[in-house]
Amino acid sequence: MSAQSDQVEAVLRRLGAAGTVRTFDQEVPTAAAAAERLGCDVGAIANSLVFVAGDEPLLVLTSGAHRVDTGHLARLLGVAKIRRASPERVLEATGQQVGGVAPVGHPAPLRTVVDVWLEKYDVVWAGAGDHLSMFPTNFAELVRLTGGQPTQVSP
Repeated sequence: MSAQSDQVEAVLRRLGAAGTVRTFDQEVPTAAAAAERLGCDVGAIANSLVFVAGDEPLLVLTSGAHRVDTGHLARLLGVAKIRRASPERVLEATGQQVGGVAPVGHPAPLRTVVDVWLEKYDVVWAGAGDHLSMFPTNFAELVRLTGGQPTQVSP
């Protein structure tokens, strides 16, 4: 495992997460690649996407079957505009690179929303800090681990 996935694993243990980090022999940087590797529906992959809301990073945990509607989400959250964070801003905010961002293990807490679509799945797979690692969880645990706000991320 990488230093990032080791850190994510440690945070998951500290927070009492049920699942353990699984490391693959090939990268799984997209929801489609992860779903294929795991043999699950792409919707059961929790994409960790970083946006900028105002001047602050915003972590959106969304189903791999969804696109985030930034206008809709901005209205729900009461911010003027939400835009996708640059890869550099993602790394700065999370300590992890795009395609491997975990819901936890960041240098500082991030405002987080969790796509309610993920509640449809008994098991949800989330990134574990690098392109080779993921961990199983579920919607309720994701909300608890992140302190995230359950949200409909697109109308």
